Amino acid sequence: MNIFQLGRIIMGVLSDNPSKEPMHYGEVYGIWSYLNAAKAALVAYQVFYNHAGDADLRAFIEDIIRNAIKPQIEETEKLLKENGVALPPTPPERAVANRENIPVGARFNDPEIAFTIASGISATLIACSQIMGQSIREDIGMMFGQFHMTNAQYGLRLLRMQKEKGWLVTPPLHVRELEPVGV
Repeated sequence: MNIFQLGRIIMGVLSDNPSKEPMHYGEVYGIWSYLNAAKAALVAYQVFYNHAGDADLRAFIEDIIRNAIKPQIEETEKLLKENGVALPPTPPERAVANRENIPVGARFNDPEIAFTIASGISATLIACSQIMGQSIREDIGMMFGQFHMTNAQYGLRLLRMQKEKGWLVTPPLHVRELEPVGV
């Protein structure tokens, strides 16, 4: 690297346009990993859609794929491409199948699907927070702040659905009676 290349990098960091700033290795790795996980989630949710019997759960899966996962994949791919980062492989999308053709013993049950998606959303929120926290580029922090908000909204919707349908398995509740002090 010569002095002119170094000067351009420094000026990019000090510019008023965050998209001209170089990404640091933590941002690259975090975003690349997020994209890889989002691509895996997309095909997993497509499989879950084929197994789901509950109409509300199927609608939820369609909605999260269309309005959260696919747009986030597109945005992160665009960001990485613009910064010269090779993309993780994209698995083939899964075809829509008839649920009745899947043997009962081989099917995911609706509560299992909801729990697995909820766990994935929780992991996604942590990943978004980590990328936001380590980013020095404001545009990346804002992008993942938006992703975080979107995913949190889907998490809340799914939690409500799990409660309404009796699918929520809670950990043991810690309830104890306190003894009066000084009596």
